[in-house]
Amino acid sequence: MQITVSGKQVELSDALRTRVEQHLTTITAKYFSHAQEAQVTFGRARSFFTCDISVHAGRGLTLRSEGEAADAHGALDDAAEHIAKRLRRYRRRVNDHSRDQANRARPQAARQYTLREEDDVGAADGDGATVVDHATYATVIAEVAAEIATLSVSDAVMRMDLADAPVLMFRNTTSGELNVVYRRSDGNIGWIDPASAT
Repeated sequence: MQITVSGKQVELSDALRTRVEQHLTTITAKYFSHAQEAQVTFGRARSFFTCDISVHAGRGLTLRSEGEAADAHGALDDAAEHIAKRLRRYRRRVNDHSRDQANRARPQAARQYTLREEDDVGAADGDGATVVDHATYATVIAEVAAEIATLSVSDAVMRMDLADAPVLMFRNTTSGELNVVYRRSDGNIGWIDPASAT
């Protein structure tokens, strides 16, 4: 597995890099025959260290977690424990996913865009007063390749949880339609299924 360790305004020691490799190799070996790559980023936020781990464990399966502590080693432990906890919760389904991946159809290709909010634009109306248009999101600042996998609803919720993502679009195995699962502000999961509206 290729592991990339980087720091934002933090100097990383060789001992920390070695510990990251040992930690991630142990966690991924328990659940996957071969994870492809991992990115670990350390940073500082006020008086504590942060650690962001993203593991690409196979086609369409990404795990992500964040941790924070008073030192970098503690932040790594916190983030690694989050990933291990999610993997323990989904152990059987993750292993089934790895075995079934060869039998599944290729996911549909897509593009994911990040839009930047434009500044408010003011214009004068007929009376000379300034009318402020609400902000628009028109400038593309990031573009990433994405996949729309064919999944059951429970598998989509599992992938969203493993990736620590707020939303996931997928093609429903039952209806063949595009569906969305998302994390609601109350902590529950929402599911949008256009096929059930007809």
